[in-house]
Amino acid sequence: MMKDVLVTCPPMLGQFDLFVEFAAERGLTLHRAEVTQVLSEDELCALLPGYDGWIIGDDPATRRVFETAQDGRLSAAVKWGIGVDNVDFAACKDLGIPIINTPMMFGAEVADVATGFVIGLARELFVIDRGVRAGGWPKPAGISLTGKRAGVVGLGDIGRNTVTRLRALGMDVVAYDPGVEGDAGFAGLQRAAWPDAVEGLDFIVFTCALNQHNFHMLNADVLAKCKPGIRVVNVARGPLIDEAALIAALQSGHVHSAALDVFEDEPLPMDSPLRGMERCIFGSHNGSNTVDAVIRASHEAIDRLAGFLQAAGD
Repeated sequence: MMKDVLVTCPPMLGQFDLFVEFAAERGLTLHRAEVTQVLSEDELCALLPGYDGWIIGDDPATRRVFETAQDGRLSAAVKWGIGVDNVDFAACKDLGIPIINTPMMFGAEVADVATGFVIGLARELFVIDRGVRAGGWPKPAGISLTGKRAGVVGLGDIGRNTVTRLRALGMDVVAYDPGVEGDAGFAGLQRAAWPDAVEGLDFIVFTCALNQHNFHMLNADVLAKCKPGIRVVNVARGPLIDEAALIAALQSGHVHSAALDVFEDEPLPMDSPLRGMERCIFGSHNGSNTVDAVIRASHEAIDRLAGFLQAAGD
């Protein structure tokens, strides 16, 4: 008997038709959610009881949602991608709902975006693009990257790939990650405990998972320690940065510019002062979204969920 699975992950939904047959071969019927970024708790509670499985995006996968869903048919879930800060794994354990994420799927892809952001901020490429499109011919003086120092926060799959790329550009890298010891396989890699040594950085690049210990780790106090002209890149999770403090530092000029693929509230609110920061670059929480990476992660999610549902039916 086919099992019904709700998909709420936007990158997977973007290539949805590629996965229908793959899932059917494994006994799953995929159902597309109507979602831009995330569904609300109320929307999830209304939908999920009618499905056997759930492939989760960045939705609020809370205890209330899982309890309500389990009162219906839900018996397994998979968090698509790496980050799990939006998922109550403890609730799943208490309820006996098998769940897992799909790590090590797109470290290279997100690191490519992080590196592109670093280059874009250094040379103000997006400022030039906007100016030319508007009929101008701007020539801002950028900064050279060779010899500049970047702090990479997080040495997981994304962080290690980012370190590789930044060092290839001739940059010095200081790595922050209390869970990884030594040089992480990079000869001569500089290590520090956050926020030590931030005063010497030209860039801060966030590539780490969000947890209870690093919420707003980049705040007004840390920004005050940074040298004027620091550039900030975030391809991880929005709440790592105190957005109000970053906005104030951008407005004062202490922070030169920022490249953010993620925000505290997503999509970025229309009234956010960030929208007026012309030297900044903004993404749409899309760093992992390549055709190749989405196929890899989605196949993994489908296989994992099919295994859970098959075991539940045995």
